[in-house]
Amino acid sequence: MEGLPPGVLGAQIAAAFAAAFAGRRLLERRLVAAAPEERQPRRQFALDFAMGGVAALAAAAQNVVIQGFPPLSTLGLIYGVVLYGFFIAMDAALDRERRIILRARAESRPLPPSGRLHSMTRRFTGFTVAAVLGVSLVNLSVLTRDISWLTTVGSEPQAVAQAIRAVTLEVLFILAVLLGLTVNLILSFSRNLRLLFRNETEVLERVTQGDLSRMVPVATRDEFGLIAAYTNAMIEALRHRIRLLSALKLAEEVQANLLPARPPDIPGVELAGASRYCEEIGGDYYDYIPLPEGAVAVVVADVSGHGVDAALFMASARSFLLSQAQRFRGGSRLLRVVNRYITRDSGATGRFISLFFLEIRPAERRLRWIRAGHLPGWLYEPASGRFRELDGRGTALGVSEETQFPEYEHAGWEPGAVIVLATDGLVESRSPQGEFFGEERLQAAIRAEAGLPAAALRDRLIAQVEEFRGAARQEDDVTLVVAKLA
Repeated sequence: MEGLPPGVLGAQIAAAFAAAFAGRRLLERRLVAAAPEERQPRRQFALDFAMGGVAALAAAAQNVVIQGFPPLSTLGLIYGVVLYGFFIAMDAALDRERRIILRARAESRPLPPSGRLHSMTRRFTGFTVAAVLGVSLVNLSVLTRDISWLTTVGSEPQAVAQAIRAVTLEVLFILAVLLGLTVNLILSFSRNLRLLFRNETEVLERVTQGDLSRMVPVATRDEFGLIAAYTNAMIEALRHRIRLLSALKLAEEVQANLLPARPPDIPGVELAGASRYCEEIGGDYYDYIPLPEGAVAVVVADVSGHGVDAALFMASARSFLLSQAQRFRGGSRLLRVVNRYITRDSGATGRFISLFFLEIRPAERRLRWIRAGHLPGWLYEPASGRFRELDGRGTALGVSEETQFPEYEHAGWEPGAVIVLATDGLVESRSPQGEFFGEERLQAAIRAEAGLPAAALRDRLIAQVEEFRGAARQEDDVTLVVAKLA
């Protein structure tokens, strides 16, 4: 075949490729376009590489049948055409992948990659090894043939020089063609990488600006597809978190509205309360219930646990309490009815509510209270410097429908007396060293600040607890109600 003119050989190869690729469009529609998108690039490569092989066999057949060359003499031709078909197939596969990437980008498909991961680095390594091996074999074949030919040229200087020039031009031409094909594939591969990188960075840039409306289009089954899938999962998690934070913000506003906006105007009683939750919302609650004959009931309650579920449970308990308080006939009877409702709701949850119910009757200078599994209250009389604990037996609400709630009573108090009711989150607040704030510190703070108005005393007590806690995390909800008695 060495004596075959290049023009004739080129025409034969072109005719072979034309014949082999004649049905390519039909086969492409049936074998490639009909497949799932993640398989299309591989099928495109397989189809075009197979057609390159067919073209190589067709070109060799022409030389054997028409030119009468021995079959073994066409092996170099077959190898060269197959190598060229490999480059064509790789370029077609990359083009197919690029179209898929652009379509996914246009449709903004946030689907996760299916099947197992096809590593991009492994694919690129395979292409590089195949290209280098193919180019090396071509050069080795050409050099072997040309060296063999040079031995037949003879020793005449002019003939040797012409032969060397011919061999050099041939080698340079082959290298130029193979280099051009290789560079074309590298550029094609780079275009795909640039598209994938742009898809990722554009969405991430939006995320940094707070825009979570877009997902990264997933178009490949390689590392970029995996990164896109994880990025989309992150965006969806951020969306969920924002929805949750919005819901918590709304719940926080709702719960703030459930607490009294201001204390009732009761002659002889000055009231002030506050709740500080360790999360956005919590299970602590306090309220004031005006009673007949100028009396007032102060309620401080604490649901086991904290957070959203505790807040929801407390909201339902509050509704039971306020609905029954409209028909108030005594604290013990009120809590028995409320407890029955709460116990029915809490049976499957295991939750309960500790509660302190205090009636202040300034006209009679009398206190009545019920301690339902809650901290005792404290009555401080500054004139004598005496603390009285408003204690007693009692079980938390939600434990048993048959629970009884005994009432306790105290008559008389000194002018300027202070009553403090709190949840355990106050006395159990920890310092950075792990020490509890405790009842002794609370009583010392009450004694030191008892001359302040109720609201100022409340703020001072909370400030001292927060100062004691310092940088330590607030572990529980804190609720405090202060009553100043005339």
